[in-house]
Amino acid sequence: MSRLGTIGARLYRGEVGYDFIGKRKIWYGVSILITITAIVGLVVSGLNMGIEFKGGAVFTTPKTSATVAEAEDLATEASGHQAIVQKLGNGGLRIQITEVDTAKSDQIKEQLSKDLEVPAEKIAADLVGPSWGEQIANKAWTGLGIFMVLVVIYLAIAFEWRMAVAALVALIHDITITVGIYALVGFEVTPGTVIGLLTILGYSLYDTVVVFDSLKESTVDITKQTRWTYSEIANRSINGTLVRSINTTVVALLPVAGLLFIGGGVLGAGMLNDISLSLFVGLAAGAYSSIFIATPLVADLKERDPQMKALKKRILAKRAAAAAKGESAEGDPSDDSAQDAAPAAAVVGQRQQPPRGHGRTPGKR
Repeated sequence: MSRLGTIGARLYRGEVGYDFIGKRKIWYGVSILITITAIVGLVVSGLNMGIEFKGGAVFTTPKTSATVAEAEDLATEASGHQAIVQKLGNGGLRIQITEVDTAKSDQIKEQLSKDLEVPAEKIAADLVGPSWGEQIANKAWTGLGIFMVLVVIYLAIAFEWRMAVAALVALIHDITITVGIYALVGFEVTPGTVIGLLTILGYSLYDTVVVFDSLKESTVDITKQTRWTYSEIANRSINGTLVRSINTTVVALLPVAGLLFIGGGVLGAGMLNDISLSLFVGLAAGAYSSIFIATPLVADLKERDPQMKALKKRILAKRAAAAAKGESAEGDPSDDSAQDAAPAAAVVGQRQQPPRGHGRTPGKR
């Protein structure tokens, strides 16, 4: 078995682990700091909306010796507006100019033909109206709203309302970070960006639901035992699925990174950049939020429940009594209902009593 597989097995059995729930305030602080930075970037810099949202013209030229900087100067002078120029893989140029109508587009095309020394008939001109971009944006917001509502309803039915709230907070966290990074780095927002942004929502939920499912299974009849609190069981659920979450995220990020750094950077494919950056940031943020935000938030909300408060009080009292007698409260064989509530993992590397088999009590068949 590989080293990673061995660590995963030990995490699942509760032999080693990290106290995610106990250190949740640290990660809450990190997330708040990242979110504030993203919001500040969004407010100060704003989003660089693409031509599809503002309207304008896109000119695609055949192979030319002009550099990107030279083409930007020539296009800006010809149009009177700031131009965005991208070098294509075939040596041609993609020149994007906002707020250009049909008549103005023909004039710019003729001027570019002279300045770049290419035939006018070989320059492709595409006009985009701002109303089309507005429709796309409205549909994207509508789709996002419907998705959020359906997610909350599903999670409330499949799990409980606390998990639905936690998942919703994690989703908003991921979207805010992704949009904020777009504002900070100045990447252009296009329909491809919107597609990528909507796509990451499903990925963001995947790891969260996996942990929630493990947590739901482990907390069945939790009030009938006095060994482990809800937070401790939640911590083990995170550790038990940690390696799986890491593997899933890495496998998903590798092809996206290929699109972003090779497809977009080397080949100069603009649409690949638009989609892949939102996917890359969203996947990473989704993996982070499912571990450090969603599940700890569920534990916080659940520990406020009167039953969970009473359970925690009984457990702490039992442990205090056992400590006073010099005994261990964790090894009580008379506690038959604790077999599914394995101990919460503490700091990585710290050995613990291995949990007894799932669904069975020692000595019973």
